[in-house]
Amino acid sequence: MTMAEQATGPVGKAGDRPERLRVFLVDDHAMFRAGVRAELGVHVEVVGEAGTVTEAVSRIAATLPDVVLLDVHMPDGGGRAVLDAMRRTHPQVRFLALSVSDAAEDVIGLIRAGARGYVTKTISPDELAAAVRRVAEGDAVFSPRLAGFVLDAFAARPDAPVADPELDQLTNREREVLRLLARGYAYKEIAKELYISIKTVETHVSNVLRKLQMSNRYELSRWAADRRLV
Repeated sequence: MTMAEQATGPVGKAGDRPERLRVFLVDDHAMFRAGVRAELGVHVEVVGEAGTVTEAVSRIAATLPDVVLLDVHMPDGGGRAVLDAMRRTHPQVRFLALSVSDAAEDVIGLIRAGARGYVTKTISPDELAAAVRRVAEGDAVFSPRLAGFVLDAFAARPDAPVADPELDQLTNREREVLRLLARGYAYKEIAKELYISIKTVETHVSNVLRKLQMSNRYELSRWAADRRLV
């Protein structure tokens, strides 16, 4: 079976068109959504998109897709808020997290909330199409190194919340900036990765330093490494 057949579903009777999965995109970056729509639309039917939690909840309920590709961090509550709003009223809709973040607390938090998988935005279009198909079929899908986070969390402390008082001071965007900063990204590279301005990156870094009572990026890097955020 070709990748296209894997992503679009089995071929029906002779002359029938293959059934295409119906996918909804949730991400607060319009340019990223456009890119995913263009790449993934070869394999599936993209039935809608949203850039906020409120839009996502309303439009997912209206379109009832097979799979929702869900960003983790958005200004108005993020993927967790979408999952919390949808899982009781529309349990048939499956969610696959698609995020720049590969932090353990983000992965575990989304899975606890009901997502069927979690992949990072470095995934290729063909791999993403295959991941969507697997989630639609009921499988759990993770980018390779992320599965270990989930196994460790649920095996060792299945009911324990993932919490860190210092980390909880930071907004979702500040966490993303901190994570990239700790990996050695320059401000310009962080701005490009997160689709924000360099000035905004500088503001986020200043806020993180103030909240954590640190004086430079090297202290932040060590702090992030100690918490396995890198």
